[in-house]
Amino acid sequence: MAFSLSTWNINSVRLRMPIVEQFVTAYQPDILCLQEIKCQNHEFPMEAVQALGYPYVLVHGQKGYHGVAIASKLPLIEDYRQDYCGVGDSRHISALFEVGGRRIRVHNFYVPAGGDEPNREINPKFGHKLDFVEEMKLLSATAEPETSAILVGDLNIAPLEHDVWSHKALLKIVSHTPVETEGLLEVIQKGGWVDLMRELVDPSQKLYTWWSYRAKDWDAADKGRRLDHIWSSPDLRPALKSIDVLREARGWEKPSDHVPVTVHFDF
Repeated sequence: MAFSLSTWNINSVRLRMPIVEQFVTAYQPDILCLQEIKCQNHEFPMEAVQALGYPYVLVHGQKGYHGVAIASKLPLIEDYRQDYCGVGDSRHISALFEVGGRRIRVHNFYVPAGGDEPNREINPKFGHKLDFVEEMKLLSATAEPETSAILVGDLNIAPLEHDVWSHKALLKIVSHTPVETEGLLEVIQKGGWVDLMRELVDPSQKLYTWWSYRAKDWDAADKGRRLDHIWSSPDLRPALKSIDVLREARGWEKPSDHVPVTVHFDF
């Protein structure tokens, strides 16, 4: 049984509903996980999303900032949100679903960006990001019996050397500093997660999901970073078929600076 799941930092779902529609009409993932929806729950375009064929929708929003949502063609069981760092931000939502005889938990994350200065002593936002990642180290891919797990989202860290356009140039830039990259790799290691994108794309190859709005010609400059991730519990690795990074979406009308990433399984 074929199954696909997409993750996308949409950078305001109401503003970019036309490209959400463009994407799902063309690619039809079974589940769509959105980050940075930037709206309160009652402001989410529920009817528009459901009209696209996603009757099951969970939203964890807040006014003006952050926010995550899961839209699914399959029934979603449970609606769980964890308040990482206890500050009340809407940065995590989780649900259970069943497909191909499997019970799977999906976690959808929007990790703090961390501001511009990689020093928690002078930049509280960076300290908040490090604390958030520290808490994520407690999240196990095999926490629940007879339940597989998928973790997706904008994790705002490019952990490997070729997850950025220049490893050397970005070592002191937030998203690729050693304390961040080592922290995220420890989340993977301690939680027993599998980085599915790097299972299929060798770590020696460049791989990006984000290109800054600041570049006059993002495509030509190609100064990207892999900030968006798809991980799973090890038992799902044999069913992994492919992963698509839809680079062309960065050039769509009124785009997000992130592009959709889709994982395909065959259960």
